[in-house]
Amino acid sequence: MSAFAEAAASVARGADALEQARALVSRMSLDEKLGCLDGDIPFWPGIVELADHYNARPFPAARVERLGIPGFRFGDGPRGCVIGAATAFPVSMARGASFDPELERRIGAAIGLELRAQGANYTGAVCLNLLRHPAWGRAQETYGEDPHHVGEMAAALTQGLQRHVMACMKHFALNSIENARFRIDVRAGERALHEVYLPHFKRVVEAGVASAMSAYNSVNGEWCGENRTLLTSILREEWGFDGFVITDFTLGLRDPAKSVEAGCNVEMPHRQQRAVALPEALERGELSIDAVDRRVAETLATLLRFAPLEEQEPRPEAVACPEHRALAREAASACTVLLRNRGPTLPADPAGVRTIAVVGRLAGQPNLGDGGSSNVRQPDVVTALDGVRAAYPEARVRHSESDASIAEGADLALVVVGYGAEDEGEYIDPREFENLSHLFPPADHPVFASAAGAQPVQPPAASETPAQDEAFVSGGDRRSLRLHPEDEALIESAAAVSDRVVVAVVAGSAVVMPWLERVSAALMLWYPGMQGGHALGDVLSGAAEPGGRLPFALPRSEADLVPFDPDADRATYELLHGQWWLDRNGVEAHLPFGFGLGYTRFEIDAAEMRDDRAEVTLRNAGERAGSTVVQLYGAVPGSSFERPPKRLLGFRRATLEPGESSRIEIPARRELLEVRHAGAWIREPRPVVYSVGLDAASAREIPAPGESGALESRTSDGSERP
Repeated sequence: MSAFAEAAASVARGADALEQARALVSRMSLDEKLGCLDGDIPFWPGIVELADHYNARPFPAARVERLGIPGFRFGDGPRGCVIGAATAFPVSMARGASFDPELERRIGAAIGLELRAQGANYTGAVCLNLLRHPAWGRAQETYGEDPHHVGEMAAALTQGLQRHVMACMKHFALNSIENARFRIDVRAGERALHEVYLPHFKRVVEAGVASAMSAYNSVNGEWCGENRTLLTSILREEWGFDGFVITDFTLGLRDPAKSVEAGCNVEMPHRQQRAVALPEALERGELSIDAVDRRVAETLATLLRFAPLEEQEPRPEAVACPEHRALAREAASACTVLLRNRGPTLPADPAGVRTIAVVGRLAGQPNLGDGGSSNVRQPDVVTALDGVRAAYPEARVRHSESDASIAEGADLALVVVGYGAEDEGEYIDPREFENLSHLFPPADHPVFASAAGAQPVQPPAASETPAQDEAFVSGGDRRSLRLHPEDEALIESAAAVSDRVVVAVVAGSAVVMPWLERVSAALMLWYPGMQGGHALGDVLSGAAEPGGRLPFALPRSEADLVPFDPDADRATYELLHGQWWLDRNGVEAHLPFGFGLGYTRFEIDAAEMRDDRAEVTLRNAGERAGSTVVQLYGAVPGSSFERPPKRLLGFRRATLEPGESSRIEIPARRELLEVRHAGAWIREPRPVVYSVGLDAASAREIPAPGESGALESRTSDGSERP
C-alpha cells in the first residue's frame, strides 16, 4: 500500500486530513513539493496541444508517483463534460431559469459521472460569477443576477458533481467583463464585495466545494491569483474553506512567489511561471518553505478527503447515455421561459395544426453556446426545426432562413432568432496573449520546453495560439442587447402576415425586446443543449410546460441598466445592479426578475411568517397540472444604509394538480439583509418587511403576525387579482 493510500485509509477511519497531509509533505523532496504547485505537463508541449485541441484530455497536476499521490485530473464545464463526445445540457443561465436546485443536483451528478468516465476526477464546472450586466460575454456560464439564487443553484450543482468528482468554483472573484479580463482592475468597497459579489461563493463553500479557481482580473489593485485578501483572509480564515485554489489557465498570476504566499495552491494548467521562478525565490528568501509546505498540504488534504471517489469504476457507457439525454430534454423544457402568450397561442395541440412555418437561420443550425472552455463536443444535436417536425409529425412544416412571408396562412409560425458563439462567449484577444508572453518560460528551456527535456519546442505561430484556435473564436462581450437588425426585421415581417407568431430567442442572457407586444407568443430558449429541439417541440405542443422564470430583470432599454464598458482598464462595482438598480431608480422592468408564464394559473391565497420562514398557501387555479416558483423577498424600511429596495431571501418551486392547494415553506435567509462594516456584520435593530409573489414585481407584503386581511397577489398569467 502506498503512503497516500495509507493516509487515505486513516482519513476514512476518522483521522484529520490536514494532519495526514502534513505527514506526507514531510516525506517529500523539495522537487516533489514544488512539482505539486503547478500542472504536470511542461509548458510548450502543453500549449501546443491546447492550441491544437483544447480539452482533448484531462489536465493533470500534483501527482507524486513515489508516494502514490494520484494528483488531480481537471476537466472543464459547466454545460457538460468537455472531454470526448458527451451530453450537452442547457447552459447554466438556462438552468438558473429553472429555479430548481434538485434538477441542478441531478444534472451535476450526470456531468460528474461522464467526467469520471472520461478520466477526470476534478472539474471547473461551477461558474457562479454574478451577472452584473447581461452584455457580459460569459453570462451563459452563470445562473443570474441575484446572489441568493446563484448560490443555491451553484451549491446544488456542486453537490451533484461531488458524488463522482471534485468540484471547483470559479472565477474568484468579481469576474464579469470578458474582453478586458486580463487587464482590468475591479474596485469594490467592503459592502459591495461582501453583500453582493461574495455571498454566493460563501454558499458554495458551505456546500463543501473541494476547490476554487482565482480570476484573471485584479480586485482593488491585486491580481486575483495572488490576492491575499481574497484567497486567505476571506476564503480560508473568515469562511473556513479547507480545499485548494488553482489559477485560471496560463495567465492566472503575475508574481509566482507572491501567489504561493497569498494562498494560491496550484498554477494551471502547465509547468509555467512557478516552475521557473520558485527555486530561485526560495534561495533568495522571497518565498518561505513554510508557505510551500502549507500550499502542498492543503492540496493533499483535499485529495485525501475525496480519495473514496477514486475507487469508483469509470462507466464509459454513461457518456451521452439515454438517461442523460432524457435529463437534458427535461431540463431544456424546465428552463424555457414563456414571456408572452396572447390568446393563449400556446400550447398548440398537434391535432389542430396542419401547417407550420419555421423562419430563421438559427432554426436548422446546432447552436449550443460559446466555443471556449465550456464547449461540449456532443455526438448529435436536435435542432429547433428537428424538434418541430418530431412534435408535429402530421403537419406540413415549411422552413426559410430569411423569408417571413411563408408565415402567411400557417396555423403556427415559429421565428427562431438570437445569437451564437460569434456574438458572445469566452474570448482571448491575440494582442493580450502577445502582451503577456513574458509570463511564458523560455522556448529553449531544457526542462519546461520539452517533456523529454532534450529537444526544445518552438513557440507556436500566432495562427496556432489558443486565441486563434476554433475553440476560442467566440464573440466576447456583447456591444448591444438588441437582436441583430435582420432578426428584428424578420419578426416584424412575420407579425405583419400572421397573428399566430411565436418568437423563440436563443441567447445567453437578457435581450431587449421592443417587438414583444407585437407577437402572439415568445419563448426564451437560451442555448438549450443537445436535446433542445425536442424540448421546444414539447413546449409548443403542450407535452411539457415552459417551466422557466427569468433569472434577471429584462430591461426595456440598455440605458436603464448600470454602465458596462467591455474595454475598460478599471471598473467600480457598487451595491446595486439589475432589478435592484431599476427599483431604486423607479424604472419598471419590461419583465421583472422571476417572471415567467405557464399553461395554468396559480394564486397565492395566504402567507405568514413563522420563525424566519414563510408559510405560503398556493393554489393551482387552472385546468392542467403545472409548476411555478414562489419567491420570498425582504426589505428594511427606514434603514440607515443604502440597500436594495427589496432582496430575494428564498424561493421554492412547486408543482400542483388542477385545483390543488398546498402549504409550502420557504426559509428566509435573513442574514442576507445584514450590513458589512469594518470587518463585521451588522443586523440593524429594525423590523424586516417580508413580501411574497410569483416574480419581483408581483410580490406583496406579508401581513405582520396578528394582522388580518387577504394577501394581494398576481396570478401566474399576469392578470391582477383583486
